[in-house]
Amino acid sequence: MHLFFPKLLRHLSCVVVLGLGGGLALAQEPAVKASGANPAAAELSASSAPAARPQAPVKRSWAAVPRVFGKLSSRDVGLVINTDDPYSVKIGEYYARARGLADDQILRVSLPIQSTLSRDEFNELSRKIDQFYGDRVQALALAWRLPYGVECNSITGALTTGFDPALCSRTCAPSRPSRYFGSPSTRPYQDYKMRLSMLLAAPSVDEGMALIDRGVRSDGTLGLKGAPPANLHYVTTSDSVRSVRQWFFPPAGPLAGLNTQVYLDQTDALKNASRVLIYMTGRAQVDFLDTNEFLPGALADHLTSFGGMLDKPHGQMTVLSWIGAGATASYGSTTEPCSHWQKFPHPQALFLFYSQGATAIESYWKSVLWPQQGLFVGEPLAAPFDRIRADKDKAPTAAMR
Repeated sequence: MHLFFPKLLRHLSCVVVLGLGGGLALAQEPAVKASGANPAAAELSASSAPAARPQAPVKRSWAAVPRVFGKLSSRDVGLVINTDDPYSVKIGEYYARARGLADDQILRVSLPIQSTLSRDEFNELSRKIDQFYGDRVQALALAWRLPYGVECNSITGALTTGFDPALCSRTCAPSRPSRYFGSPSTRPYQDYKMRLSMLLAAPSVDEGMALIDRGVRSDGTLGLKGAPPANLHYVTTSDSVRSVRQWFFPPAGPLAGLNTQVYLDQTDALKNASRVLIYMTGRAQVDFLDTNEFLPGALADHLTSFGGMLDKPHGQMTVLSWIGAGATASYGSTTEPCSHWQKFPHPQALFLFYSQGATAIESYWKSVLWPQQGLFVGEPLAAPFDRIRADKDKAPTAAMR
């Protein structure tokens, strides 16, 4: 099976290898001198043009990704609220309280409540963000549903990597690669001048508050001994074009060291699935979402053309359906990407970074090689495998005893 991480091994001082026996192991490799670029991403982007798909699946194996030490915390996040949008004001204020954000982490702006921003409108927003935050924050929580785009770019793509006008003439073309893809960095703005962004979008204010609650509640809750396992569902549907990511699915089976179970499903939609942590599929519409039990911190997305186009009728399900069903973060494209797997989250990368304790925003951003058209949605700081938070949560209980 072709995996696009193997060249990481020759560059990194240590990598995480997840074997069929379960658990995380460190494989020692020659170190590389620090530089301003991510050497793994550079090599990957050089050979990232779509290749011919395998004719038949071969034996699956786990990829290797860098070992990550640390994660983003609430003090690394800036919150942007649109004062002209009642949804934004309510969700923004709720998020600030939930994550304990200080006043100097909150930027209030005035934005039109519409699908996309013009280039001039975006430039003004970007200028205000840079001027207010400087180098103080590494990521942004955007407290609104609209706007979700900047012309042909997603708003999260434009704010994080800069607006790319060239993509608008050919949205199906390869877009510029993310230097943060597959990176061990826990300081994306410091290391790459990329201020990661994620939209706090939900179908309603109440569901937005529930999304935030799930993210906060998820911290440090998974990978614990003796707890029921979390389930990872990688689904191949009857839609072969939208199921292109099936070639990157991991092996099925238990991962004892992480207390998780991988399922490779052949179905158009899961039904009555329990304790779902990952649900990755490819289909324009995904049925029976309301029958499944999503864990706090669950990541779920579907590869389709317009999953990130939140307000226009186009016959396809959007990321808001995942959030409404109980997922804590999701991803979808805002303009026609065609079936480039590089424009969508890599199935193994997403979980392998998440399982090391990274946040939802870090894990999703590290898993997309060409993110310019992709809308990242959810509670950014959800970190169910964060052992530091788990230890802190245990301490007061032990002291009370």
